Amino acid sequence: MRHDSEKRAFDLLTMGEIMLRLSPPRHTRLSDSEIFEKHAGGAELNVAAGVSQLGLRSAILTKLPDTALGSYLKNRIRFMGVSDDYLIYDHSPEARLGLYYYEGGAYPRKPSVIYDRQNSSINRLSVEELPEDIWTAARMFHTTGITLALSPALRRITLDAVRRFHAHGTFISFDVNYRANLWSEEEARETIREILPLVDVLFISEETSRRMFQKTGELKDIMKSFAEEFDIRIIASTQRTVYSPRVHDFSSVVYDAAEAQFHTESPYRNIDVIDRIGSGDAFVAGALFGLIKYKSAERAMQFGNAISSFKDTVPGDLISTSFDEISSIIRQHQGNGSNSEMNR
Repeated sequence: MRHDSEKRAFDLLTMGEIMLRLSPPRHTRLSDSEIFEKHAGGAELNVAAGVSQLGLRSAILTKLPDTALGSYLKNRIRFMGVSDDYLIYDHSPEARLGLYYYEGGAYPRKPSVIYDRQNSSINRLSVEELPEDIWTAARMFHTTGITLALSPALRRITLDAVRRFHAHGTFISFDVNYRANLWSEEEARETIREILPLVDVLFISEETSRRMFQKTGELKDIMKSFAEEFDIRIIASTQRTVYSPRVHDFSSVVYDAAEAQFHTESPYRNIDVIDRIGSGDAFVAGALFGLIKYKSAERAMQFGNAISSFKDTVPGDLISTSFDEISSIIRQHQGNGSNSEMNR
């Protein structure tokens, strides 16, 4: 952790689009349902909310339409314990909230997503709208490849923000989170390589490493190569085995380059998956919590695995949990805690 960032207002500040998710009830098909449940979501909000639920101070930088839907999201942000200090409102006639529609799966039918987010308000965010104190507001700044991919204008602002936060001594976390429907692998690789030398914590899948960055060899060798090439301190990669939409195993590998040590554990097996959306972001939240709170890659791995597996069991993008609940799950997974049928 950078020495001059210990006493800042927030432990984590994230930047990205907040969306409204619309889902048919239970396992109804999108093409059949006349009723939709609404949820707040978005990768960076999911991370900020997870960190807040575990007990740290988080905030999100985004731009929302100044409408009733924007107010709904602001209220959800507050409810999750995330600060709205850096919410910026779009008062223009073109103000728009990004949407996505999610249909749950049941074997052999896979879950599916339809996006409706083009020209949403965050794409009109400008650096001039940001308060000057934001660059020293948090100990850590986190964003994702999704934000970089949304538009050329937002990409420029995000790259500029990463450079400014880094220049002000802020720890930088980045989740590649590649989405093929947003940009090509070539464009993503070229852009992401610009910021990797500024990144302290990198989240990247094995598939993205091999396809986008054309890495070869064993996963651990690939992770070490990112540390060596870009001087990245922590690299994390999740490992999920999908037996059906409702049954998964989950684990991860976290590499601490300073200690030249890998951290992993036995998977969480046969997870009863209610809603997978947001579970990758939950892993990021748990890992960042472990790094900020304990400065420990091992604790990052443990909290990341536990809260991600927990998120799979909760409907919606966001989760309501606590440090005590996730700590209990970690103890049970390690065989060090009670494992009764019910909490009572």
